[in-house]
Order: sequence, then C-alpha cells, then structure tokens
Amino acid sequence: MSEEDDAPRASKGPSGESAEAGESGSGPEADAGRRDGDGRDDPVALGVELLGKLEHAELSVAEAVDRIETITTDPTTTRTILDEAEKRGIVEREQGIIRPTGGGFVRFESEVVVKEGDFTCQRCGAGISEGHFVKLDAGEHGPFGSSCIRKVTGRD
Repeated sequence: MSEEDDAPRASKGPSGESAEAGESGSGPEADAGRRDGDGRDDPVALGVELLGKLEHAELSVAEAVDRIETITTDPTTTRTILDEAEKRGIVEREQGIIRPTGGGFVRFESEVVVKEGDFTCQRCGAGISEGHFVKLDAGEHGPFGSSCIRKVTGRD
C-alpha cells in the first residue's frame, strides 16, 4: 500500500454528516468497529467478525491482512485481530494459511446496506456515490464500491 492509503479519508457517516476517518484520534482506537465504553470503535471485534464471514475455504495470511486493512493499517491491531480470531476458534492458522472454521458468510440481501452519498471506498480509495456497508454484530463496516465489497467479503 502507498502512503496515500494511510491518509484520513472524508466520507459521510450513517447520519449523512461528513466525517474524517480517524478524526477521533489515531492508532487502533480510531479504527472502525463496535463502540467501546469511551464511545470509540473497536477494530478487533470488527476484524474478528469479518474473518469469520470470509467465504474462502482457505486464504493466505496476506489475503486475510488485505481484508483487515479495510479496518486498520496498524500492524499491532492487525496481529491482535488474527491472534484473537484464532484464540476464539474463528480461524485456524498454519504455515501462512488462514482457514475460517465457522462456514459463515455475508448475506448480501440482508447484511449489506447500500447508501447513496459522497463516499470514499475503504479498500481502494476511489470516490463513490453508492456505498456498500456490511452490517456485522460488531458494527457497520464500509463504505465500499460494488467490486470491492465482493473482494472484502470473499466473493471474488
């Protein structure tokens, strides 16, 4: 990834207001996910749940990290997500291969919400007018363009 990928991106939040990614601070606590007691998002909970929804029988650690980087680019948080997913039995790791254990997947009809607005794709950084958001128990994750949502969920 380039340095531009780590730069804050403006996007419209669920209320339609424009918000800078990471404006509540920096580091792992500023990444997307479930709200903690301080009102900040929990990237670990979101990352673990996202890994549990991958549709591949197996993928490389690099491919798993590609999906996690839509949540955080902090190496410590990425490692924590992978470790926690393994500890909870969500994935198995062996010799650079990740295998989801639960057989979960994202149901596009009920777990992906499409919103109109002025967004920046969380995966590729492209400007999009139609944002796809994955509804997870840990929080809403996105926005993504139509092709990136398929990549993040493992459909492509």
